[in-house]
Formats: sequence, C-alpha cells, structure tokens
Amino acid sequence: MRFAVTLRAVALVLLLGFTWLLANSMLGGDGNSLIRMLFSGRKATGGQEEATPEPRPRKYKCGLSAPCPAKHLAFRLISGAANVIGPKICLEDKILVSSAKNNVGRGLNIALVNGVNGDVLEIKAFDMWAGEVSELLKYLRPLHEGTLVFVASFDDPASKLNDEARRLFEELGSTAAKELSFRDSWVFVGAKGIENKSPFEQRMKNSKSNNKYEGWPESLEMDGCIPLRAPLEV
Repeated sequence: MRFAVTLRAVALVLLLGFTWLLANSMLGGDGNSLIRMLFSGRKATGGQEEATPEPRPRKYKCGLSAPCPAKHLAFRLISGAANVIGPKICLEDKILVSSAKNNVGRGLNIALVNGVNGDVLEIKAFDMWAGEVSELLKYLRPLHEGTLVFVASFDDPASKLNDEARRLFEELGSTAAKELSFRDSWVFVGAKGIENKSPFEQRMKNSKSNNKYEGWPESLEMDGCIPLRAPLEV
C-alpha cells in the first residue's frame, strides 16, 4: 500500500515537472538550459551561460595603473575645477592636499618634499589673486638642494606672480611659469637644483572659446613616478 502511494507521488511530481517544462518551452524559454540548470545548480540566463565578470584592473599607489620602480615616489596631481572643486595632491598613497582635508586655498597649493627620503616638509597655499607674492618668494628662495616641489593650481594661479616668482619656478624646472596667466590650470613637479626641464608639468590656458567651465579651463590631472636622489656627499 505504501509503495503504491509513493509511486503515485513520484508520478505526480514528474508530471508537474514535464508540464512546467512544456509550458516554458511554449512561452519561448529554453527547456534544455533549464534541465541543465536543474542538474548543474547554475542560474538560468535566458539560454546563455552566465558570463564570467571581467577582473577589475589593479590600482597602485595614488591610483597609478602600474607600480613605481624601487626608490621612486608615486604621485598624482589634480588642479582645481573652476573656483568650486579644490585641487588634490597625492604622494605615496597619502593625500597631502584636498578639500576633504580642508587645506586647499585659492592660487597655488604647494607641497615641499625631501627628495632623498620622501618625507613631507611643508604644505602651504598662496593666494595669487588677493594675497601678496612676497609670501611665495619667502617660501621658494631658501629651498635646499634636492627639495621636490609639487604644485596644483586653484581658481587663479598667476595674477600676483612677478618676474622673480616666475624665475624661481623656472629654476625648479618649469617651462610654463613664465607664461602662466589669469585662471590658467597648472600642475607641476619640480626640484631645487634640477639640471634639465621637468618632465612633470601641464598647463591649460584660460581661453573663452575653449574653456570647459564658464570663465575657467578644465581641470588637469597628472601622475607618475619620481626618482629619489642620492644623499649629497659631505
């Protein structure tokens, strides 16, 4: 008696299963994939096997796409966007300057770094619209040999620049400082005592016909690896 009841139950389950498969096939489903799904435990994907997600590209220090060599510093500079979004300076995966840290300022945002060991020496912003260029000159004149200088502009980097300030940036390796103008976007990495021009510099000129924002050019972003220098011989 129990065997007969069990047999009828199995038959009922099979009948319901084939009925469901038939109905699914009539409605455009793939019965074969559903059967494979039942026996393999995979989810149905409309007749196609579930795609394997693409692996995300690995990011390294400061978001670089590749790691820096040994004895190099990873960095990323982002200039400010108009007068709304502040600039950002990242060094060795540490944010030195950003709006989130509440240490950005209109004009030139500058971080000084020891070029031998990578230690951060000082961070300061100089208002080149309403400030005094004398403060910037006092900051740049006494730099020691090998000091790295990271610069990211915000709003207006140039209105108060005089010839001496521009020359000091040129001595750090800049080619754009002499022509830097009102509301240009500028990112730059230089060094005291550099023999050649710095390879790490970008400038976007303020141009009414090409500006991304009303009255300002687009923000600039630059990253790379800077070699540490050997200690000076005493």
